Amino acid sequence: MSLINQMLQDLDARGTPVGESVQGHVKPVAPEERGLSKWGIKAAAVVGVAAIAAGGWVAWRYMHKPAPLPPPVMVVAPKPAPAPVVELPVPAPAPQVQQAAPSDEPAPDAAKDESAAEVRTSAREEEGEVAPKRKAKVAERKGKHAAASDAKAVAKKGKHAAASDAKPEPSSKKTKHEAVAQAAPRKDMRTAAVQGRHETTTQRAENAYRRALADLQEGRLTDAIAGLQRALQAEPRHEAARQTLVGLLVENKRNDEAIRQLQQALALDARQPSLAMLLARLQIEGGGTGIETLTKTLPYAAGNGEYYALLAGALQRQQRHHEAVEQYQTALRTQPKNGVWWMGLGIALQADKRNPDAVNAFQKAKESGTLSSELQAFVERRLTQLSR
Repeated sequence: MSLINQMLQDLDARGTPVGESVQGHVKPVAPEERGLSKWGIKAAAVVGVAAIAAGGWVAWRYMHKPAPLPPPVMVVAPKPAPAPVVELPVPAPAPQVQQAAPSDEPAPDAAKDESAAEVRTSAREEEGEVAPKRKAKVAERKGKHAAASDAKAVAKKGKHAAASDAKPEPSSKKTKHEAVAQAAPRKDMRTAAVQGRHETTTQRAENAYRRALADLQEGRLTDAIAGLQRALQAEPRHEAARQTLVGLLVENKRNDEAIRQLQQALALDARQPSLAMLLARLQIEGGGTGIETLTKTLPYAAGNGEYYALLAGALQRQQRHHEAVEQYQTALRTQPKNGVWWMGLGIALQADKRNPDAVNAFQKAKESGTLSSELQAFVERRLTQLSR
């Protein structure tokens, strides 16, 4: 109807009567018949246009009419072909796996029953509803065949499973060579772990020592001493930690603890003359002699004049003047101009009744120029005493 209205509007816009627009298309009639009136022609034109529009609309509907749905067709599923079964050689030690594998395979009668059940499915069901079920059943059968094949494969490789630490899965394809290849890294890891423990012990001692030094710099003396002790517990041969700890203990008048630390260090390694000298001095201050400590380490003190002089003084205190003379003489061979050692030698010689040698030793001590005023006065008094 919209098309007709459009045509009428166009005609009205041009101002042309409808009769004139279609006059050329109208055939003349016989003379004896009476002509149509103006209104009759107009009505006929309208009816004609309407008929044409109606016919066009019907034709358009016919051309765009949806195709009729095909009649439902009964779908008959084809009989599935039995999957080929490959017989694999199965070793005797695993008979249970061999018996379980065939039981999972579908029997031919069961396959026929499933096909007949699918044929009896109603044809009125949509294909989209039947197909997924059929696919699921087919997948299930394939899964059973795959499970049976995997079970046989596992049974074949059962005799190799004992060589592996872990339990093999059915889908695993590890061989004996792979198991051996995996065992080698485990051995290397164990070796690395053992080495790591030694390194960790040394590193732990070093870390404790560094933290103790940091505590000492920040004035936390108690924490520093505790940290040094932890370092020595981890690594008793940590010399820097031992010497630092002993120094802190001596400075804080904790001589007994310092003596124990020094004795432990010398028990581990006697070739430490400096620690032996410190231990001997602490023992002498505590009322001991220190001679035993110095004598044990004497073979490792070659060329150390201070060590010989300390041992000579310890012997002199115990009235062992003859031995003291020998040690002073050994010390002076390393430092001939040491006035204190010449003075000590003179005292030992005078006590050993060797006055001429004592005068000579006191004279050299006076001439050394290394004595303090008090010691210089003491040497002069001894020279005066021996000259009488």
